[in-house]
Amino acid sequence: MARLSRTTLVAVLSAGLCALGMPLAVGAAAAPPADSGLVRMAHLSPDTPSVDATIDAVSEPDVEVELPAVGYGDVSPYQRVPAGTYTVSARAAGADQGSPPVLATTVTVAPGSATTVAGVGLFADLGLAVLTDDLTLPPAGSARARVLDAASTGSPLDVALGGGTVLATDLAFAESTDPVDVPGGAGTLVVSGADGTSAELPVDLAAGAVHTVLVLDREGGGLTVTTTLDAAGPGVVPVGGVEAGGGGTAADDGLPVGRAALAALSLTALLLAVGVRRPRRGHAPPFPTS
Repeated sequence: MARLSRTTLVAVLSAGLCALGMPLAVGAAAAPPADSGLVRMAHLSPDTPSVDATIDAVSEPDVEVELPAVGYGDVSPYQRVPAGTYTVSARAAGADQGSPPVLATTVTVAPGSATTVAGVGLFADLGLAVLTDDLTLPPAGSARARVLDAASTGSPLDVALGGGTVLATDLAFAESTDPVDVPGGAGTLVVSGADGTSAELPVDLAAGAVHTVLVLDREGGGLTVTTTLDAAGPGVVPVGGVEAGGGGTAADDGLPVGRAALAALSLTALLLAVGVRRPRRGHAPPFPTS
C-alpha cells in the first residue's frame, strides 16, 4: 500500500474537519448574521439587590437567555439572538423563575443592532431603560466612549478627561450621553457633582475600541468608575460567557461531544501519519508564540 504524502493527509483531514463543522483556524469574530442582533443586561441601581434576568422571544417560546445573579455595576456580555421581539424580565436572585418578575419590558431586536437593557434608578422607583448601542469603531488612535450616570451621589454630574475633553455636562442620574471620540489610552476622569462632590478617577480607554463608562456609587461613600469594552477592531464584540436557556441562543463555543471526539481521533491519526514525534520526557512541548 502506497504511503500518503503529508500534503494529501492534511487535505483529507481538513475536508473531514470541515464536514464536522470544526474551524481550521481561529481568527477575528465572524460578522453577525444579517437576521440576528445583540442584546445584554446591566444592573445600574445602587440600592437594588442582585437579580436573575431572562430574555425570552415573544413568538418563539424555546428561545431564552438566562443571566443569573446580575449585581450593581455588572454588565453582561452581549448575547446574539435572532431578530425579533423579546420580553426582558428581572427577579430577585435565586427566586423561582415561575414567580412574577420585579420588572419586565418588551424589546425589539433589529437585524444588525446592539441593545443594552439596564435596570436604573433607586429601588423605590426602579425602571428598565432600553439603550441603543453604537458599535461603530473610532478613527485610528482614538477611543469612542459614552457615559452612563448610575450614581445617586452628586447627580447631576459633569464628566471630563484630565486633558480637558468633556464627556458629559449636567448628566442626570440614570441618564446616558451620546458617544464621543476621545484620545485613546490611560488617563484621569474628573467627575464633578452638583452638590460639590468631586473625584479624580483613573480610566483606560483603549484606542480603536468602543467603551461605556459607568459612574457608580462607591461602597462606603463617594464615587467610582468602571468601563465596559463594547467593541474593538477588527469587528470584535464581546459575546457570550453567560448561561443560556433552552432555546440555543448562546454562541456555539464548541463541538457536540460526539463530533469533538471524532475530530480529536482524526487529528491524532494525522499526527501519527505525518510523523510528529512526542517531546522527550522532562521537556515540555514548545508553545506557539502567536
